[in-house]
Amino acid sequence: MGKPIPRNQPSPAHISPPLRVVGLMSGTSHDAVDAAACELRLVGDTLTLTPLGHLSAPYPPALRSALVTALPPAGATLETVCRLDTGIGQAFADVAARAVAELCAGRADLVVSHGQTVFHWAPPDGGVVLGTLQLGEPAWIAEATGLPVVSGLRTRDVAAGGQGAPLVSLFDALWLAGRPGTAVALNLGGIANVTVLGEETTPLAFDTGPACALLDAATHHVTNGRLTFDADGALAARGQVLPELLARLLDEPYYARPAPKSTGKELFHLDYLLARLGRTPPTPEDLLATLVALTARTVADAVRHTATEVVASGGGTRNPVLLAALRAELPGVSVHTSDALGVPGQAKEALAFAVLGWHTWYGLPGVLPGATGARLPSVLGSVTPGADGRFPPGRATAVGQPRRLEIWP
Repeated sequence: MGKPIPRNQPSPAHISPPLRVVGLMSGTSHDAVDAAACELRLVGDTLTLTPLGHLSAPYPPALRSALVTALPPAGATLETVCRLDTGIGQAFADVAARAVAELCAGRADLVVSHGQTVFHWAPPDGGVVLGTLQLGEPAWIAEATGLPVVSGLRTRDVAAGGQGAPLVSLFDALWLAGRPGTAVALNLGGIANVTVLGEETTPLAFDTGPACALLDAATHHVTNGRLTFDADGALAARGQVLPELLARLLDEPYYARPAPKSTGKELFHLDYLLARLGRTPPTPEDLLATLVALTARTVADAVRHTATEVVASGGGTRNPVLLAALRAELPGVSVHTSDALGVPGQAKEALAFAVLGWHTWYGLPGVLPGATGARLPSVLGSVTPGADGRFPPGRATAVGQPRRLEIWP
């Protein structure tokens, strides 16, 4: 159960029933499915979140191999897409069932599935995103858990003229509301993205460029498949940044485009990197050190003139070399992880999608006005009913839009 309501909180008429939600996420590293469970309740204008735990399960090797083989710049047949949609849906369903049993003691109300992004249709010269595709059929999740499932959250924002990514700005704005100065929420996944939250400015969310995408691709390449990522930045720590290579990598037009903007592995993949290495390939250690510098520089360039605080999450926070490089690029700015504020760094995105699904449950917009470039903030996602026909009540419950998010232990 959640934390008892203090006496100075609003009356029960202004308190929503607790909703146990499981958020499911697999990011651009496409290596595992993460699940985070929480109990959400609106108390006045504050949405309270009680974490119930999180878990992660790697994709079955054959499924991950098929997924990696089909990703851009490779092509894929409709048969391949169908097989992946089913296989990913079943993998998500297995993790969801585990989360309900292990994290929620067998009792949950809603599952929110991000799915697996396989293509983000952004024009090469920037501008309006034309489409986005996440695989992982939610019917498998509904069948496995008996619960209603919210899925396809990104597509509605794209249809409204938004970038569809990053889509966690609402969570970030509620969670970091009231912090002094300009707080920046940073996610270091395959792609690095930020939500910039000024005291007197409209929040803005955008992808800054690669985080682990090129690092992981390079590690896999230079170790001939022996390693899939540079654990603890061990290889990068032994290398030196190559100024000429870093300059070539920074000459990517994406970095100069105005926000909001979004990108993905459609642009930042191994072939992209190999084409920029020059005639004399660097040592593995120097290559990884330079890629760490690339991520740190592009993140810092995006926020250095505004940020007073950076709150980081995602797999990249487990790379101490990357965090050290980022701190060096942002002297005078407090750079710390989301764990310090009560949100586990490895569960943050899954929890964020649980919060977005809560908004959908009550018929509330899941994006901030202007944050993604959409014409208007929309109620996000599609709903697959549960086994007993359970379906979101929508605005019939008269639950209001939260103004802040508190993490309750």
